[in-house]
Amino acid sequence: MKKTHIALGLSLALLGACEAPEKDAVSQTPVQKPKTLETLFAFDKRSLPDALSVNNAEIESVASPDNGRAARIRLKAKAHKEAGFEFVPNTPWDWSSYGPFALALDIQNPLNESTHLYLTVTDGEGQTHNRSFAVPAHSDTSYYMELKGHDLDVDSGLRANPPYWITDDTPIDWRWGTKNINLSEVQSVSFSVRGLLSDRTLVIDDVRLLAEPEVDTKYLTGLVDRLGQNAKVDFEGKITDKSELGEQRKREQKTLRDTPWPERSRFGGWKQGPQLEATGYFRTARHEGKWSLVDPDGYLFFSHGIANVRMANTSTMTGYDFDHKFIEPRAKDDFTPEDSKGLNQVSEEAVPSRHVESELRADMFQWLPSYDEPQGKHFGYRRSVHSGPLKQGETYSFYRANLEHKYADSHPEGFMAAWRETTVDRMLSWGFTSFGNWLSPDFYQMDRIPYFANGWIIGNFKTVSSGNDYWSPLPDPFDPHFAERADQTLKQVAAEVQNSQWCVGVFIDNEKSWGSSGSVTQRYGLVLNTLGRDAQESPTKAEFSRLMREKYPSISALNKQWGTAVPDWEAFERGVTLSDYPDALQDDLSTLLHHYANEYFAIVAKAVEKHLPNHLYMGARFADWGMTPEIRTAAATHADVMSYNYYKEGLHPEFWQFLEEVDKPSIIGEFHMGASDSGLFNPGLVHTTSQSDRAATYKAYMNSVLENPYFVGAHWFQYLDSPLTGRAYDGENYNVGFVSVTDRPYPEMIEAAKAFNKRLYEVRYVKP
Repeated sequence: MKKTHIALGLSLALLGACEAPEKDAVSQTPVQKPKTLETLFAFDKRSLPDALSVNNAEIESVASPDNGRAARIRLKAKAHKEAGFEFVPNTPWDWSSYGPFALALDIQNPLNESTHLYLTVTDGEGQTHNRSFAVPAHSDTSYYMELKGHDLDVDSGLRANPPYWITDDTPIDWRWGTKNINLSEVQSVSFSVRGLLSDRTLVIDDVRLLAEPEVDTKYLTGLVDRLGQNAKVDFEGKITDKSELGEQRKREQKTLRDTPWPERSRFGGWKQGPQLEATGYFRTARHEGKWSLVDPDGYLFFSHGIANVRMANTSTMTGYDFDHKFIEPRAKDDFTPEDSKGLNQVSEEAVPSRHVESELRADMFQWLPSYDEPQGKHFGYRRSVHSGPLKQGETYSFYRANLEHKYADSHPEGFMAAWRETTVDRMLSWGFTSFGNWLSPDFYQMDRIPYFANGWIIGNFKTVSSGNDYWSPLPDPFDPHFAERADQTLKQVAAEVQNSQWCVGVFIDNEKSWGSSGSVTQRYGLVLNTLGRDAQESPTKAEFSRLMREKYPSISALNKQWGTAVPDWEAFERGVTLSDYPDALQDDLSTLLHHYANEYFAIVAKAVEKHLPNHLYMGARFADWGMTPEIRTAAATHADVMSYNYYKEGLHPEFWQFLEEVDKPSIIGEFHMGASDSGLFNPGLVHTTSQSDRAATYKAYMNSVLENPYFVGAHWFQYLDSPLTGRAYDGENYNVGFVSVTDRPYPEMIEAAKAFNKRLYEVRYVKP
């Protein structure tokens, strides 16, 4: 197939920083083509290889433009939440003898929609190497994923690094799993689409292994300019001088309004629609077969807005640290995780001890100010991080620094106040009806646009594990200290909210690893791990033991149902390990999981009712990968609104079938899509191919939400792009903002939001 190399601009722009000989971007001198080490599948015959199979797809051999053959795959994504194709050899591949190399293939997309593909390579030990990429509409491109090489051994602190290979081919972005799998026993290579709203067709050819070509040894050096932008790549909207920030502000201010659209109520509700009972606060109601929020004045209200409007995640790790004797430990009674706070600046006494802790991170920046410069006020500190080469260290917020330039005010109270007013003006001008989660409490009493409060229940209460504690272990709700912390947390949130009418409700906690629908161990990992613990050490285990003693008259009765040989109840309480799962045991595991979750949600709901009786309990924001039927049922008993974070191209009906059974008003707490044409190295969790593609996908997602009768809102994550070198906590470096690091709105996203929001209420409540 003829190749249109869409990554050429990015690759060539990086060459200027390489040790390799410089190549003229406008000359006809081609970049060196990587050498093919092995062709796995050439599709040169009409018959397709036996190793290739499909899932919810159709496949056929077709002629390719180069007079050869290729495989055309029609992915039945509209009817199925997942579809794909997979290569499984008769005997595992052994690629261990090769030097640095990548798996590559050619993909043609004949349709006018881009396709986000997930790619997984699995070894004989069950380890998976997972990546994803977007195939542009009407494209014909070569893609590669490095499986052995220098970049896989570098912990840069970024979710995706800039390209390391010097090639016209397009790299596939890292997602998760094991970077260095066992290459002597590669079991399969699989491709899939997930959560698409329409069928897609792809033509694949020439699946091969490529030797590492010439590389950019400086690919992680000098990445960031003085404004926090990509220093090595030009892109639409890039600011070349800080004076442009003020000019940009003046132009934008002329386009903004400071009140809701005329057809909206003062709270953003549907003023042209029916007026229901006004209670003075937000509530839920089922109206003509659809769940809805109702604003304080009685108007139907659909919550659409942007989440994470705060300074907490604008900082990136600089590679510097201080003598830890100058770093004060966190207060034991702190209610907010450090990641959800602001800069967390160090003391003046600590500054002289500043030193480079990671040269790799420090070398990413072309410039950082000194602490005695005006721009030095934007430094901060993290005492702990989730991932990356540093466990703690200095941070810097280029976004906050740019606000100082933009508003020509060196005092934080001045430029931050101006930023907040502009931000609300933007939300109202773009047609959003509310903010989403993770809003700075500084907005809470502005009384200009509805918002949601947030709380974390943290403390030294005991925990349990599901076996996949991605962010952190789960709380032990049967530890009395958990209820105490829940009460104190909601008391603190209530003090911030001050019984405001503008507060819709409160989200508590986020994306906990409750378990997932799949194998028994995935679904009931929390219970299985807890059963293995000593009841003397685990209050939840003690509760599980109590329930089983109540159900079974003797340990032999339990053994008969579970297929176990536990000698007595004392041994059961000390801990049991289970490996076989008969139906009766699974029934009990389900009961115990629900019991655990019911206790958690009951405690939180009680605290919300006590301290925020006029506001809605919005649940715990389930990740689609971290919830089970038992967890959902327990949450639905206590939450006023069920909340889900769902990162796909839209709400696929097959996935959301459980909503009918739960029958509760629901809200999307997070979704986004990004692209790679804004200078950032990672599009985000859902990949598109350009800002216009991102805008179109955003509207399609939101239309799928409006069509679902259970949803009362959806919140985009997040207001601004991640830092180029990754947010301090976990390295997310995504193009998912409505605004860039220079606070420049993306025109395509703004116009898409205005167009969608203009029709929001009519589509939701009038369209049949």
